[in-house]
Amino acid sequence: MPKDYPRSERLASQIQRELATLVQTGLKDPRLGMPSILEVQVSKDLAHARVFFSVMDADNADDCLEALNRASGFLQREIGKSLKARITPKLSFIYDDTDIRGRQLSDLIDSAVAKDKVKAGQ
Repeated sequence: MPKDYPRSERLASQIQRELATLVQTGLKDPRLGMPSILEVQVSKDLAHARVFFSVMDADNADDCLEALNRASGFLQREIGKSLKARITPKLSFIYDDTDIRGRQLSDLIDSAVAKDKVKAGQ
């Protein structure tokens, strides 16, 4: 019978909490802006973690990704100190723009519905 809440998921949520505070307080890189850590996925062997993030200003996404990748060693070391685990996953940062694309699609649907209402009223 499979476990309801495997260790990799517990570790992922803990890494997400730690990264959120570390990015806001521990990093001084001006290229960062204000990234939000959306999700962390840890591999089954706990060796790798994929960190999905988003930024308010989509134009700075590449700079933010570069800054996070450059600071990944520091972040991994700080997370290792707080996790007290034998293995600290290697961090890979991935920019996630699904919220921006979702808003664009929602606006597109709203405009299509508004055009249909105007045509129906004529």
